[in-house]
Amino acid sequence: MQHAKRWLYLVHRWAGVVLCTFFAMWFYSGVVMMYVGYPKLTATERLEHLAPLRGAPIALEPADALRAAGMDGKPLADLRLAVASGGRAVYLLQPEGAPKRQPATVVDAATGEVLRSVDAGRATASAQAFAGASEGAPRHLGTLDEDAFTHSRALDAHRPLHRLALGDAAGTEVYVSGTTGEVVRDATRSERGWNYLGAWIHWLYPFRGNVFNAWWADIVNWLSIAGIVLTLTGTVVGVLRWRFTRRYKNGSRSPYRGFMMRWHHVFGLLFAAVTLTWIFSGLMSMNPWKIFDSGAPALRQQAMHGGPLVVPAQAASVQALLAAASPNTRELRWVRHAGHTLVLAASPTGAPAVLDAATAQAQTFNAQSLQDAAARLVAAPVARAELLRDYDLHYYSRAAHTMTGGGDKPLPVLRVVFADAHATWVHIDPHTGAVLDKSDTHRRASRWLFALLHSWDWAPLLASRPLWDVLLIVLSLGGGVLSATGVVVGWRRLVRPWRGTEQAAKVGAK
Repeated sequence: MQHAKRWLYLVHRWAGVVLCTFFAMWFYSGVVMMYVGYPKLTATERLEHLAPLRGAPIALEPADALRAAGMDGKPLADLRLAVASGGRAVYLLQPEGAPKRQPATVVDAATGEVLRSVDAGRATASAQAFAGASEGAPRHLGTLDEDAFTHSRALDAHRPLHRLALGDAAGTEVYVSGTTGEVVRDATRSERGWNYLGAWIHWLYPFRGNVFNAWWADIVNWLSIAGIVLTLTGTVVGVLRWRFTRRYKNGSRSPYRGFMMRWHHVFGLLFAAVTLTWIFSGLMSMNPWKIFDSGAPALRQQAMHGGPLVVPAQAASVQALLAAASPNTRELRWVRHAGHTLVLAASPTGAPAVLDAATAQAQTFNAQSLQDAAARLVAAPVARAELLRDYDLHYYSRAAHTMTGGGDKPLPVLRVVFADAHATWVHIDPHTGAVLDKSDTHRRASRWLFALLHSWDWAPLLASRPLWDVLLIVLSLGGGVLSATGVVVGWRRLVRPWRGTEQAAKVGAK
């Protein structure tokens, strides 16, 4: 028994020497992330910075752009029109079946020129259009493949990236796609500064974009596993050394006389549960070894939508579409949803206008026909379909700066539950007919084991702010004190033998 206890103490002591610094970083950076997230360009921000399409020089219709790109009559994965590249109105086209990271083909909507390269001049023009006429001339800071604020794999199709400073009061820098010329990310001076104390350090991004990049996920996973071992052994040691019914000779229930060791002991007992919860859920955020991948087949979206997107032979003109939409329309997007070829006319505020691609007339979906179409997404019967008018535990919205925020989570939403082996749920926007997301038992387990345990994003708690803020800050600071005292204790443990050796050497020299 004594031998087992000794090993327990040794494992906790030396694991703590290595890991307490990481624990302290995670706790304090987590507080920063509550208010400043990793830089991203949300869909709403992107639309806000695009110029209105009305009045833009647009000479080409979609069919003309397809011919210019050599895609005439071919099925498409995506077709957009926006003033999005070099300050010009352009079509962005993606053929059906193209690799996920293949960049879109860009066609100038005024001249029909296929824009194949993005030089510094075009990137600067994109940044100027993003900033608006009121700001000064952007300053080109060079090109890069990846830096501290562009680790997202969603940017892979846009690399290399042009980095430009807008010269505004906020010190904004933007990243322009090296393949399409679109602004794909923005970050203010404040965001960049706080991120070095927040997401960048919390996600161990010092190990990204360098020689450690290939092992980054393994580093995070194994540090988290070691952290779980440290927390469990520390909890057992803490309980074993705490006297619940009587006191030690020093008058305390803790045997430690030193300030740091005693507070480490006390805070360890008080915050062991939350520390274990956050380290474990942090591990779950990595989907380690793909434990949340169920192997379920992909949704049969073409079965629901009636085939891929093909621009109608008698398509409505761009001007007719713009006349039918809001004067503030910033982007037209051709889509194939639930058996209809449509155009979504998006503005920075509100839901997009949904127009028939052939007639430019407003399109609405019949509830039953949409459910019937959705039933074809999975090769299994529909267990139930329900219209959600409020968010719940599995379909909810977070603030744009958070890791899971900034996405499209409209209400009401149609939830279709299938009676398949994976218990698949699909959420569909009844306004546009778009499939918003899919989950199964594995992904819903991730929601519980990662998002809920890590962010405490339970709707009643989020609705009770600042209770949520106070609770998470107090728990984070408590865990931070536990970790910081562990760092001091570990440092003393490492330095003590060295100092003893140094003092012995001095005595010997005398």
